[in-house]
Amino acid sequence: MSKIKILIADDEEHIRQLVCSILDKGYQIVQARNGEEAVKESREQNFDLILMDIMMPKLDGLAACCMLKGDKQTSSTPIIMLTGVGYELNKKLSQQLGADGYITKPFSPQELRNKVSEFIKHD
Repeated sequence: MSKIKILIADDEEHIRQLVCSILDKGYQIVQARNGEEAVKESREQNFDLILMDIMMPKLDGLAACCMLKGDKQTSSTPIIMLTGVGYELNKKLSQQLGADGYITKPFSPQELRNKVSEFIKHD
């Protein structure tokens, strides 16, 4: 049985490491440092879920989300925006661009696990 594969896209290494430490058991985790890397990795590998920051260099999370949701190969992959930007406008824009969920930093480990569980089908 293969592990569930999750992509974590965030320009802050400590956030990527925190998410990895919360989700490490039972998941295969790949990291991306910006939206450009997230799009590239998503097109090269099949992920079960993508956790993506909004504010990143090279390509922000909203643009990356829009690209991935507009691509036939990656459009069905759930994307949860994981961001320090909690404005209602950003939540609505994320939804309009195809994001499936939204978590505002700081978040609790349980909040993250619960949100991930909403989108991951365990065998």
